[in-house]
Amino acid sequence: MDSIARSVPNTFAHDSGDHVRPAVAIHEAKGGGVPTGEDIRLARLFDGGGNAVVVAIDHGLYNGPRPGFNDLPHAVGALSAADAILISPGMATHVGHVFRHRGAPAMIVRLNWGTQYATQWNYHESRSVPMLTASEAVALGADIVLVGMSIRTGSEAVDAENVEVVARAVAQKRIAGVPIVGEVYPAGHEDLPPDERHEQIAVGCRIAAELGVDLVKTFYTGVRFAEIAAATPVPVLALGSRKLPRERDALELAAEAIRSGARGVVFGRNVLQARDPECFLLALRAIVRDGVEVEEAAARNGIVEAD
Repeated sequence: MDSIARSVPNTFAHDSGDHVRPAVAIHEAKGGGVPTGEDIRLARLFDGGGNAVVVAIDHGLYNGPRPGFNDLPHAVGALSAADAILISPGMATHVGHVFRHRGAPAMIVRLNWGTQYATQWNYHESRSVPMLTASEAVALGADIVLVGMSIRTGSEAVDAENVEVVARAVAQKRIAGVPIVGEVYPAGHEDLPPDERHEQIAVGCRIAAELGVDLVKTFYTGVRFAEIAAATPVPVLALGSRKLPRERDALELAAEAIRSGARGVVFGRNVLQARDPECFLLALRAIVRDGVEVEEAAARNGIVEAD
């Protein structure tokens, strides 16, 4: 593979102990090829080879109003330290001000809608439909686009349709010249036993990479997550999922994911529903990008909780 995105290794490599040490980043396209638009935009996300912190604020697209997400134009003011912010298409005009300055977070726009995300209605089919093309997302200001994929839904037809949505989005992103994130979201993942959940995510990540996505967003599966990172030939971002009971729990999840080979994290509720979203995001950035230990990052940013 000759793209910049695929040639950027994990910023933090393991030494012989339990600590994390910086690794050398490589940005040149292999074989001396000319970088594409996708390469250039993705290299900006990883900013010199570092890991990426993405904040997801697109929850209203599936779940409607929820605390922390109702006044997004105000909420995004606390997110300037993010490397990127994931939004739904309709919010581009409402939160665009956060992207309109030098050094602003990258805008990631979601391209499809799936019933699997509307958890409040207990849908069962996990059926996905496109909302807009990559070129239309670029017209909104997108630097990166995202497409979600659920497979092993219980219906071979639905699985094939969901894969087709991803394949079409990949073809469209090549025309638009933007990187695409493939979000691997197992159908009914919360009800799956841990080993089965891990297996579905591992298979899904490899399928998404084989379809041509530039990076993958998926759930952290625990101690075996390193297997997923090693077997997926594009960078993997670990998502935060549901709001965890303590803010330090979320920071620990991020640290564990990075130690297991994740190239970054995508957190939503754990940021916007934190007591101080801006301070939490700074602590998260210190852990993910700088390799700071959880306790130190929490203390630096005033995240103090009773055990």
